[in-house]
Amino acid sequence: MVSEADDNKFTWVIKDFSSLQSRKIYSDEFLIGGCKWCLIAYPKGSKVDSLSLYLGVADHESLPLGWTRNAKFSLKVVNQFSDKSSILREATDWYNHKTPSFGFTKFLPLAKLHSKDGGFLVNDELKIVAEEHVLQGIRESEGSQEAVQPMKKTKMNGYGTRVGNETFDVNGFQVSTSQVAYVRCIFEKHPDFASNVRSNNQHLKSTYMNVLLELIETLCQLPEKLSDDDLAEASAAVLYLSQVGFKVDWLEKKLEEVKEKKKKMYTGKAQLQRMEEELKNLTKKCSDLEDLVKKQNVALSLNDVV
Repeated sequence: MVSEADDNKFTWVIKDFSSLQSRKIYSDEFLIGGCKWCLIAYPKGSKVDSLSLYLGVADHESLPLGWTRNAKFSLKVVNQFSDKSSILREATDWYNHKTPSFGFTKFLPLAKLHSKDGGFLVNDELKIVAEEHVLQGIRESEGSQEAVQPMKKTKMNGYGTRVGNETFDVNGFQVSTSQVAYVRCIFEKHPDFASNVRSNNQHLKSTYMNVLLELIETLCQLPEKLSDDDLAEASAAVLYLSQVGFKVDWLEKKLEEVKEKKKKMYTGKAQLQRMEEELKNLTKKCSDLEDLVKKQNVALSLNDVV
């Protein structure tokens, strides 16, 4: 059964949540932007002590080879006592045959979710609301490339809003006013990075450029602010751009640098935790020795002598 979502919103009520035995559960399929979607939940977490929640392409196995889809979405676990206490998370992601679902592995700690007075489980029912805007869907099959969903007016992660049809040509790519300076800068530093992109479809080329700009924005963030999911998505974006003809060796190098910094950060934290634990053990040993010395230095009483 496929449901039509109202105002691009879909509500999923999971009954008898605490009794669920399945590791992974799916919502009914729902239709937004002419595309079929579903919600995927891990009630006991996907290898974490948190509710894991994702938005997936419901019919991805039947889509043509090379399909991609760009969607901006939010997922909310409703607090049924107070909506202000609901947990809301947002993202903009690219879907393809290798990554047909995106979301949040650590959405809500299980302890908080199952808290008796927490408000998330009422009568053992969990309420989840998904809101989504399909920015663009691309179908690529047997050498043909076709945009199947027009780009909507939307803010693209800090690169501004596309207004009407006001675009500028930068080396064969139609980009919005706010993107011109960024794109020109890229071509100045890497003149031939798009020389192997053969598509003449401007909708498709705009999609490629948006993927590129969002990838660069991700790599410009501090490593400690990037999650493992962010880095996985960045790797998928690099692969995608490479497959459509971009020369992205410079981005691959930058991505590896960011991953290495992230790894060193984790290693540094682990070493610090280990040193803190050793200091804690040494402090306890010193305290035990002090107590022992005090006991041995206690003066003898009359009864001890007589």
